[in-house]
Amino acid sequence: MVSKTSSGRAALAGIALMTGGIFLFAVNDALGKWLVATYSVGQVLLIRSLAALALLAPFIWRDLASFAAAPRWGLQALRAAFATVEVACFYWAVAYLPLADVMTYYLAGPIFVTAIAGTVLREPVGWRRWAAVLVGFVGVIVALRPGAGVLSWPSLIALIGSFTFSLSMISTRYLRGTSGTVLVTTQTVGALAFGALIAPVAWVTPTAGDLWLLCLLGVVAMVAHVCVNRSLILAPASTVVPYQYTTIIWAVLFGYAVFGDVPDAWMLSGAAIIIAAGLFIFLREQQLSRRASFSEPPP
Repeated sequence: MVSKTSSGRAALAGIALMTGGIFLFAVNDALGKWLVATYSVGQVLLIRSLAALALLAPFIWRDLASFAAAPRWGLQALRAAFATVEVACFYWAVAYLPLADVMTYYLAGPIFVTAIAGTVLREPVGWRRWAAVLVGFVGVIVALRPGAGVLSWPSLIALIGSFTFSLSMISTRYLRGTSGTVLVTTQTVGALAFGALIAPVAWVTPTAGDLWLLCLLGVVAMVAHVCVNRSLILAPASTVVPYQYTTIIWAVLFGYAVFGDVPDAWMLSGAAIIIAAGLFIFLREQQLSRRASFSEPPP
């Protein structure tokens, strides 16, 4: 039986790993925004993915058997395509928009997931979560600055990225029996293939320092994934997942400190609404999951 003390320590470790992983993702995002000012999205994806694969190589070798046993390779490929479009849209969007703006649109991912699950996948979604979805979309509209009177194409790219991110999350749900190494490797290979295809179109030979930064981009992302995944092993999702929303704090801080971006009232208000709706959806799903587990008859 696990003591309360050890359980509490595991929860604290999980929270620390989650917040650390989200911080590393924010560093990765800020670094990516810095690099796409000089290098094309394809080039960034190519070099980033090569570095990530080099880091993954020992784990791929260790888990070769899981690749042969991986289910539904058609869906695996589709998930890799979603993940590639998502990350490409992110880098394209941050080349033109403040980091905090793009992250605000991406925070709408769980809201898109719930909407897709309830309409396309016909999963049961109660009126409370539908209300939260509608509130979340109001937050997206607010963040789009309705007073501007026009939707900019970088904002549209960010929204497409957020939508494909939600499709990637849904496909991951259907592949949850797949090894983590397989999931990370397939999406990395997808980004590598896309980068290799379009990088020659606008190739800029990187300096030694920038080449190091481009490789660091892949390494930081891999370490961030490890931190987040480990946090979910050590602590319940209901404890650690809400800390993912600290990403907007880092996005605002990095945006201001590195790029001089000052968030306006529309973006901050929209982010607050989106976060509130996303947290409600998550907590409601946790509540329903607990009720379902209690109602199941004992084996």
